[in-house]
Amino acid sequence: MKSNSMIVKRLQLALIHVAVAITLVPINSTLNRVMIKELAISATLVAILASLPYIFSPAQVLIGAYSDRHPLFGRHRTPYILTGLLLCVAGVVIAPQVVFLMPEQPMLGLPLSLLAFGAWGMGFNIASVSYISLASELSGEKGRSRTISIMWFLMILGIILTSITLSRLLQIYSPAALKTAFEWVGLVALALGLVGLVGLEPRSNDPLTQMSSAVRRASWRETAQTVLSNPQARRFFIYMIVLLAAILGQDVLLEPYAAEAFDLPVEATTRITSIWGGCVLVALLAAGVLEGRLGKRRVAQAGAWGAAAGFVIIALSGLVGMKTVFYGGVLVLGLATGLATVSNLSLMLDMTTTQVGLFIGAWGMADALARLLGTVLGGVVRDLVALGTGVSLLGYVSVFVIEAGLLLISLVLLNRIDVSRFRSSAERLSTGDRAALLNESSG
Repeated sequence: MKSNSMIVKRLQLALIHVAVAITLVPINSTLNRVMIKELAISATLVAILASLPYIFSPAQVLIGAYSDRHPLFGRHRTPYILTGLLLCVAGVVIAPQVVFLMPEQPMLGLPLSLLAFGAWGMGFNIASVSYISLASELSGEKGRSRTISIMWFLMILGIILTSITLSRLLQIYSPAALKTAFEWVGLVALALGLVGLVGLEPRSNDPLTQMSSAVRRASWRETAQTVLSNPQARRFFIYMIVLLAAILGQDVLLEPYAAEAFDLPVEATTRITSIWGGCVLVALLAAGVLEGRLGKRRVAQAGAWGAAAGFVIIALSGLVGMKTVFYGGVLVLGLATGLATVSNLSLMLDMTTTQVGLFIGAWGMADALARLLGTVLGGVVRDLVALGTGVSLLGYVSVFVIEAGLLLISLVLLNRIDVSRFRSSAERLSTGDRAALLNESSG
């Protein structure tokens, strides 16, 4: 009975994770394309709006610590998860309503868009730190990895299904169809989240929740000081920021580029996210086998080389006007991204036998900084090159070439890290452990 109860709780936690995650799909894979391509809004502005979750991410420490000490209605996590979920849903429903105001009424559309994207970004941070904390508390030390890995796998499946569903809803694009599709995503997210929350968390007088008050959360400043004081960790941290900024900086631009280069409809560009999700799952499953045969460092290098090749292929596809080449580049980039992310997380864990939680926090901080820097840099470069040349396509191509160059720089940085300090005898992580660590570090 206890085992069955835990299975139910894990599935409920996964539903909450899926609910929050699927609100990112319309924002990051559909609305950004519409804003840049159809509405001709500055890619820099779009990048800043899409980066708000990462700008707000340092607040996760404060939110988590506050919820530790201040239960509401007898529960430490549920009210905060619900608040975050409602903000995410509100953001995803309101965003398409207000962005259409920006081209004609910028003085009204811009502040309203900032509020909508800001609500979504803050909601994402409030909800994610709260349900990850609850997952840890309900599962205990031994079951934690299994719980979070289930959450991660179902999240990826949820993202794939949401991308496919959005694509079908937008087969005939119109502003009205876009708004309706976003409303459906918001309603589904709300329903999934509410089902997940019902009866999930015991009241705060239950001994199970007493551990929440003992959680010690390191601030970004404390994490940075600890990591930067270790020369090897410092080099690896800088390397990760460069690597992830290059790989993840294309999130906002890939769909608009496909629209610009190949005149793909909204339906087709939205499906790109489902391709990415499938590639990540394949890479996760393959990583363990490859690391056993090649070693973690070589897999990390292969991931970086593969991602660089993917960017070059994507850039060339637009110049030669070949759609099949573009999709080939997306596949290469997706697989390489999965391999690079998983292998580098494994390398990071091998660098330390203590303070694993702190280094996972450092990975999350590097991920947030890299996404922020990469996304904004991509938007700025795209706009500057397009403005200087008068050719929008060259703006995108320039970004992809720069990202390929950053990946080559990351390879140089990796070679300068003392790999002998890694624990060569470290036990290889299972697929579930990898998924759990990926989920936790990017939550």
